[in-house]
Amino acid sequence: MKTRIVLAAAAAAISLGGVAYAAGPDAPLIPREKLFGNPSRAAGRLSPDGKYFSWIAPRDGVLNIWVAPAGNMAAAKALSAETKRPIRSYFWSPDSRQILYINDHGGDENFQLYAVDAASGAQRSLTPFDKTRVEVVAISNHVKDRMLVGLNNRDPKWHDVYSLDFATGKLTPVMTNEGGYASFLADDQLNLRIAAKARPDGGSDYFRIANGKVEAQPFEQVALEDSQTTQPADFTADGKTLYWVDSRGRNTAAIFAQDVATGKKTIVGEDARADVSGGLGDPATGRIQAYAVNYLRNEWVPVGTAIKADLDFLKAKLPGQFSIVSRTDADDKWVVAVDPVTAPSSAWLYDRKAKSLTQLYVGRPELSGATLAPMRAVEIRTRDGLTMVSYLTLPPGTPVDAAGRPTHPVPMVLVPHGGPWGRDNYGYNGTAQWLANRGYAVLMPNFRASTGFGKKFISAGDLEWGRRMHDDLLDAVGWAVANGVTKPDTVAIMGGSYGGYATLAALAFTPDKFACGVDIVGPSNLNTLMKTIPPYWEAIRAQFYKRMGDPTTPEGLAMLKERSPLFKADQIRRPLLIGQGANDPRVNVNESQQIVDALKAKGIPVTYVVFPDEGHGFARPQNNIAFNAVAENFLAKCLGGRAEPIGAALKPSSAQIAYGAEFAPGLKEALGQ
Repeated sequence: MKTRIVLAAAAAAISLGGVAYAAGPDAPLIPREKLFGNPSRAAGRLSPDGKYFSWIAPRDGVLNIWVAPAGNMAAAKALSAETKRPIRSYFWSPDSRQILYINDHGGDENFQLYAVDAASGAQRSLTPFDKTRVEVVAISNHVKDRMLVGLNNRDPKWHDVYSLDFATGKLTPVMTNEGGYASFLADDQLNLRIAAKARPDGGSDYFRIANGKVEAQPFEQVALEDSQTTQPADFTADGKTLYWVDSRGRNTAAIFAQDVATGKKTIVGEDARADVSGGLGDPATGRIQAYAVNYLRNEWVPVGTAIKADLDFLKAKLPGQFSIVSRTDADDKWVVAVDPVTAPSSAWLYDRKAKSLTQLYVGRPELSGATLAPMRAVEIRTRDGLTMVSYLTLPPGTPVDAAGRPTHPVPMVLVPHGGPWGRDNYGYNGTAQWLANRGYAVLMPNFRASTGFGKKFISAGDLEWGRRMHDDLLDAVGWAVANGVTKPDTVAIMGGSYGGYATLAALAFTPDKFACGVDIVGPSNLNTLMKTIPPYWEAIRAQFYKRMGDPTTPEGLAMLKERSPLFKADQIRRPLLIGQGANDPRVNVNESQQIVDALKAKGIPVTYVVFPDEGHGFARPQNNIAFNAVAENFLAKCLGGRAEPIGAALKPSSAQIAYGAEFAPGLKEALGQ
């Protein structure tokens, strides 16, 4: 279970039917609690020895880790005992004795590593340091008693590497990072083999590590244009082969196998449409057995015959897109997650020898039988000839023609993703289902700078915040209007992080194009954003400067100011709702506060909701539900869709209405004002 690299991407257009969806135009309103409350179960995993099955589920209303003997989920017991912050991911120790997870405090992203004994339930923090962010450097399938972690408690900018003993919790120094290295790669024996260092041009240099010392000269160099799509991924168990995800000399990232002794590289997998987005390796040897490509939808491509029959079997038998999330050391049993999109996701136990599938659980059984909407992959051309892979979800019951276009336009919410160096994917999406259920078309465009579609598409977004990246969003709306999805005056925009910036930019730079906007943790001033990025992002600072604008130059300062919605706030004339976590280390709370202050000074209406126990987004379901309660009533007034009343949704949350309750329908009443 060594750490694996995932990039992005791939495949196969879906057929658009010529009939209405099964629901009918008056599909029942799905309560927010069912969409955004805690899942019943999630993140199912087998222990490496196959004796236990674990998952995340609520304990006293907070997501915690549960474990049961494999084959007897009825004997489950809660292991962890978090009472405030939900656990969102975890992993087994290689010896199957402990479960490890990371968590922070109130969204500050100073993550600590915790261990829970699988038998006794005894819990401890393995990295009990203040203002420290732990990173997992390496876990081995074969070294069972320890792992490598990175800690930035000596210098907040850089992580030193330690060996962590699972039994005692002892941290033994392996490498003090005095050279400003961004990351390290170890082999299966937990020997550090490669160090990465940021270059002034925004790229990276890779150095060999021999006998605990970093060599003086890099053995591989990666320029800015390849920086998002090239990196060493993993070693085979014998340490003789190094896998690379690499876009140098090509556009899309492919997987290469490099002979460590000779340096020769051999291509393992590629796709001209999209980057290779992940791989499946043999638990014993580490050799790649399949890779994923995600263009329109994610697809697995076998390498050789080792697991080809298994992948074919799963594809034929499972009702939806699947991913393999857990494999035992013996590789006899897998846990497979299945996403049907129009039904809640589920987890299945696959017995390779018996070729049998057993359902373990449904993640959100309360959505079973609910009228969920299909998601459609569409390709949208930008004004300068790029192709945006995008995802369209229509309200259940919307009649469509033979080409999949609605027979009458409906209000639409444009939802640009965060990052911006990320992407939207095909699959169940709670936000898309919620908005579609409320009566809106939902369009999620992968605008330029999105990852997964090759380096040229990423680089096309360089220095284009608020310009061509924004033009792409306008082109997506233009496509929707031209294809009868919506009308020009019934489009809202809603997003988080970069999507929040895009929302502010849309209302400030093109004030008549959108009916209203919902911004979640979006930056309003790109210069102050650059000044407050967390110290542990020092290694990617040069890339920010090259791809966004360089605040160390007069020209860069001027450009960043020009692209900042704050300085065009007086142009905003459409309703705006803002949500912010007070502890956000990425987009400081002042990013929201300063644009709210600017709007207040001009007498421009805005509603501002702050969550004092959240960071970059809302992790606690109570807070997510509260904000979405305000948002859907806000959108209902703006676009005319449906809404579940706010009711008592705010009471279990930490929501503070910092300003503008009178501008959000139902909010003053919910507050008892």
